[in-house]
Amino acid sequence: MNQHRYLDDFAVGETFISGGITFTESDIIDFAMNFDPQPFHLDTEAAAHSLYGGLIASGLHTVSVCFRLFIQGGLLAKCSMGSPGIDEMRWLVPVRPGDTLHSKVEVIEVKPSSKRPDRGILRLKYAAINQHGETVSSFIVNHLVKRSISTTS
Repeated sequence: MNQHRYLDDFAVGETFISGGITFTESDIIDFAMNFDPQPFHLDTEAAAHSLYGGLIASGLHTVSVCFRLFIQGGLLAKCSMGSPGIDEMRWLVPVRPGDTLHSKVEVIEVKPSSKRPDRGILRLKYAAINQHGETVSSFIVNHLVKRSISTTS
């Protein structure tokens, strides 16, 4: 990815694919200890007796990794102004130690602000995809981003 863009540089339907990252048992437990301390994320024995039949990553962990994989690609590095929120967050398939995820991100809306011509909302649909091609989580981020200088002058 690595090219810097602004709102007007995106088109609805564009899709971006990130590199991957493999979840380890220690990654899953470390995240859970800090942010989601439920037994099926923390304790392999308790997890084995849960409805999941083994240790699984927190959904918040999978969403964070999916977001990171896209963001570190750099497309929004010069234009990001934060986000007013995330919509339609879903956890569809458990992520287990050894699973490798990558992000698939699709542009679903490019909307210049009607009140502030220097910015707008870039709606991106994120999907975390595992090594089997299954979507394990999905969500829509409403990115507040700058418009290109030539558009706002």
